[in-house]
Amino acid sequence: MEIIVLAVVVGIVALLVFFLAGMYNRLIRSRNRVKEAWSGIDVQLRRRASLIPNLVETVRGYAEHERETFEEVTKARSQLENANGAAEAAVANNMLTGALRHLFAVVENYPELKAADNFRELQRELSDIEEKIAFARQFFNANVLSYNNRIQVVPSVFIANMFSFEAEEFFETDEEGRAEVQVDFSAGAAVGD
Repeated sequence: MEIIVLAVVVGIVALLVFFLAGMYNRLIRSRNRVKEAWSGIDVQLRRRASLIPNLVETVRGYAEHERETFEEVTKARSQLENANGAAEAAVANNMLTGALRHLFAVVENYPELKAADNFRELQRELSDIEEKIAFARQFFNANVLSYNNRIQVVPSVFIANMFSFEAEEFFETDEEGRAEVQVDFSAGAAVGD
């Protein structure tokens, strides 16, 4: 009889250990998905940041007197490259988006620039990157939501607290950043609408 009771107790303890280990492993997988999703945003932000000097130089060749706009774009790019984490990157990204809108407003005054092949290629690449950033942001935020929910609901909240799992921040945009980014420089196109 004692052996049966001992076997039942050992079985219950083993099931509890497997259950807790399963919860812990799900938390780890969820946290790793957030990190992987962030790397997708980071790659696209860096691609965009590396495109900016070429864009600025192309525009500068046509609009040399727009020094303040170029400095604004350069400063915003630098802040994005030095951002640590989603919150800082989101702020820097919003700043860069605003600076690019100013740059595109300058471009509107130079029809020969809008027609230049080099500029059109840069514009196409930037448009492509903006779409990828939007998708990566959506993917990242979905993973953050899933992870944050997982660490905040019972029973996994106990495991999350025990092993110091912390909530992740969403990659959010300000009101200006929520507006559709428009980088179409065809004749008569509006900028940043």
